[in-house]
Amino acid sequence: MGSKKIVELIRQQGMLPLFYHEDAHVCHEVVKALYAAGIRLVEFTNRGDHALRNFKFLTDKRDEEMPGLVLAAGTIKNAKDAKAFIKAGAKCIISPGLDTEAGKRAQDAGVLWIPGCMSPTEIMAAESAGAELIKLFPGSLLGPGYLKAIREVFPSLLFVPTGGVKLDRENLKAWFDAGVCAVGMGSRLLDTELLSSANYKEISSRAMSALALIREIRSL
Repeated sequence: MGSKKIVELIRQQGMLPLFYHEDAHVCHEVVKALYAAGIRLVEFTNRGDHALRNFKFLTDKRDEEMPGLVLAAGTIKNAKDAKAFIKAGAKCIISPGLDTEAGKRAQDAGVLWIPGCMSPTEIMAAESAGAELIKLFPGSLLGPGYLKAIREVFPSLLFVPTGGVKLDRENLKAWFDAGVCAVGMGSRLLDTELLSSANYKEISSRAMSALALIREIRSL
């Protein structure tokens, strides 16, 4: 799947679940639960010693069991990691900050690059480097009002806030009213209690509810 189609998938889904776990079996079960809920794009973050190994394991399982699923690699902070995860099958590279070398590596491979930005200066640099979708990070610090204030300055860009986005109607509506195309959902969707208790049924149910709530908010 090419970059344009992945951008459209993110827009359609309206939510980008993201997580990391050391246990490959847990990772597999979480992704299966999200897939069963209708999720077709998941961000697996590069936040532990087994990140690359587990990502490769997930790409193998995706090919066997989950057609149409796109796996994004998150927390990619340099070109070396971008290269490794692209080789492992990542179709999207997501960074917490702006590293243009990682972006170039992704773009040269035909992979979607989503840099993390906080300031208008960073957003301008990302746009100049070819980014079309920006991760606003940390979302909890910036808030929907920030995007409202800068949105008209960047009419050709799409935005996905990540970090502290709440899974409730008021917060989600504020973000979508501000003009985001989707929201990143980490611990508010996949909290440590759910993962440690292996409550995959609840993960699937929560993801389905989140998707339904986002569809409802968008229809208002």
